[in-house]
Amino acid sequence: MAVADKRYPTYVVAEASADERSAFIRRTYGHLAAAIGAFALLEYILLQMEFVRPLVGTMVSGYNWLIVLGLFMVVGWVADKWAQTATSRPMQYAGLILYIVAEAIIFLPILFVAANFSAPHVIPSAGLLTLTLFAGLTGTVFITKKDFSFLRTGLMVASFVAVGLIVAGVLWGFDLGTIFAVAMVGLAGGYILYYTSNIMHHYRTDQHVAAALALFAAVALMFWYILLLFMDRD
Repeated sequence: MAVADKRYPTYVVAEASADERSAFIRRTYGHLAAAIGAFALLEYILLQMEFVRPLVGTMVSGYNWLIVLGLFMVVGWVADKWAQTATSRPMQYAGLILYIVAEAIIFLPILFVAANFSAPHVIPSAGLLTLTLFAGLTGTVFITKKDFSFLRTGLMVASFVAVGLIVAGVLWGFDLGTIFAVAMVGLAGGYILYYTSNIMHHYRTDQHVAAALALFAAVALMFWYILLLFMDRD
């Protein structure tokens, strides 16, 4: 039987009082900001390490990238399950930390190339555009108060199609191109709308860690493909 954290009354957000909803939203976005900051710091530290160059070479060599993607998906699933547990606050934070570390590792190849072979403005410009789009999409949900939970099925189908195309691209060695990257930015935007809507309507008030992890995953996905677009343009 789940035991809720007594510090946070357990209600569905839509049924909670205005003060409880506001507190939940502040906790969620505070944890999201901390996750983004921890990710950026961890990436900065990793990119200074001597072992990163051979590690990146190994990660993207042959079919190794498929193994990396598979491991990332498994770790992401475990992290999400931990973050959603109602029985242990430390387990929730362990899930969020595990996911941040996993994202930092899988981002190493693209950030290594961007940092060493692209113009200095590419990474900060991609980061700024990602945060701008995130703010705009988040503002849309909060202003309209629309429930975007209807997007769930479409997002899941689009995600499976995207994974299939990525696997095919690795197996048969073809470039998915700019149109695919733009579509993936759109997919990430859909996830931001979906998760932000869930924060307002469907999460429980003690699930701020899980909510922050979901938003962080969507922001990371959007940043990846915006960065890829900037690198192609550069």
